[in-house]
Amino acid sequence: MDRETTLTLLNKVGVLPLFYHGDIEIAKEVINASYRGGARAFEFTNRGDNAFTVFTELVAYTKESLPGLSMGIGTIYDAETAQKFIEAGADFIVTPCLNPAVGEACEAANIPWIPGVSTLTEIYNAQQAGAEVVKLFPGDVVGSKFIRAIRGPMPNVKIMVTGGVQPTAESINEWFGAGAYAVGLGSNLFPKDIIGEGNYAWIEQKVAESIALVAKFRETI
Repeated sequence: MDRETTLTLLNKVGVLPLFYHGDIEIAKEVINASYRGGARAFEFTNRGDNAFTVFTELVAYTKESLPGLSMGIGTIYDAETAQKFIEAGADFIVTPCLNPAVGEACEAANIPWIPGVSTLTEIYNAQQAGAEVVKLFPGDVVGSKFIRAIRGPMPNVKIMVTGGVQPTAESINEWFGAGAYAVGLGSNLFPKDIIGEGNYAWIEQKVAESIALVAKFRETI
């Protein structure tokens, strides 16, 4: 998927599910449920020994079975790892911190790089390094007031908030009201007990509800 389409989907839908599991079948079920719920970008996180193998299989599966889904990889720290996942078919890369070398690898591949930031200086440096969207992390620690405050000196910055976002009207309205470009949702969309029960219908519903809350908020502004 091309760069601009991925970034447009991220903003249009507003919700980026993020998830890791070492079992390929469980990962497929979670992505299927998210897709049925309306997600059109998905971040598989590089948080287990089996992450690369599972991701490679997921890319092949989603390209064939889930049209229009942008498949990204998260928790990438260095350019070498980024390049490996780019070659495996990643449509975008999310990093927990700011490493311009990862940005260079993404630029060469013409895919979005979404680096983690938590200060004004990091946001500026990320933009200078080519990031079109930055990830505010951890969102619940930094707070929504931070986004409002930087609108003065940085009115055009595009911020995806990850960490502490809840799939509730209160939380969605808080972050998008502050000016978020999108939000990333992980454990609050994919509780361990729900995954353990194989209750993928619950996940589908929760993803759909979260996306609907974003759309409802935008209708009011």
